[in-house]
Amino acid sequence: MKQGFMSIVVVAALTGCALTGPLEQSPAPDVQITGEGQIRPLARPETLNTSMSAPPVAARTVEEFDTTTAQQRSEAVAEAATEGGEVDLGRTIASLGSPTEPGFWLKTPLVSAPSKGRVVYPVSGKSVAVDLIPIDGPKTAGSRMSLPAMRLIEAPLTELPEVQVFRVSG
Repeated sequence: MKQGFMSIVVVAALTGCALTGPLEQSPAPDVQITGEGQIRPLARPETLNTSMSAPPVAARTVEEFDTTTAQQRSEAVAEAATEGGEVDLGRTIASLGSPTEPGFWLKTPLVSAPSKGRVVYPVSGKSVAVDLIPIDGPKTAGSRMSLPAMRLIEAPLTELPEVQVFRVSG
């Protein structure tokens, strides 16, 4: 009797597997598979400033990678100078993010949703308005900052500067 019951359980389990078919693996929604079978991440258009152009493929110098205009840089500094209505999120260690991603941004675990913010580099006293982009990790983990933002606050590109982060409320 016991063997008969176990046989029924095994047959039912295998039948259930046959009905569902093989598990199909689909790529995550934020990646694409290229013709060569490589997986590439997709940009998050809702978080990246699309008004700034990507650097040329042949870019090699800091100036070539920083595609922001003088007007965009002055607007980012002017916007950061506007005080009031912000929340101090704390300090983070910032490394240089991908120089191929244009714009003024900080990818940080200090935020859980995309928002506008400001970053201050206490050594220079300079600040810049940035898009705050959430990344996974504990609040004590480091952050990645865009090349144009690091240049405007005069942070060293080859070091790990500590910066103060504010979210603009409202």
